[in-house]
Amino acid sequence: MTNLVLELRHGDMLIVNGAPIRFRNRARIELTSRARFLFGKQIMAAEEATTPARRIYFALQTAYIGHDAEREGGLVLARALVADYRDSAAAETAKALMAQALAAAEADESYQALKLTRRVMRQEDALPGPPVAVPHDAA
Repeated sequence: MTNLVLELRHGDMLIVNGAPIRFRNRARIELTSRARFLFGKQIMAAEEATTPARRIYFALQTAYIGHDAEREGGLVLARALVADYRDSAAAETAKALMAQALAAAEADESYQALKLTRRVMRQEDALPGPPVAVPHDAA
């Protein structure tokens, strides 16, 4: 793996392998080995999962950076939410992106899965009116 250098500001949050880290001052860190991580605006709080795509993102995020006990449950929930999404009135392009995101997560390419889901979230945010209703019993 190529080393990855991140520059983080005061108050930024970084989650590495399930451990949340908040920065008290500006820092530059270097990840020298493979790690499951998200930082800054990539991290979604549970209360932000208010639309179908955001609920899928949160489930995939849990599957990616959750504690070991949470990760399998996150993937199970993501599968159910994507199945519901596939049956919804969402655009076909969004459905295809969600299917790709789930496939990426199942292939342990979770960061890519989150990137694809963020694309759908941006599409969802651009739509006029209320979001498409998708059941989320398990969410």
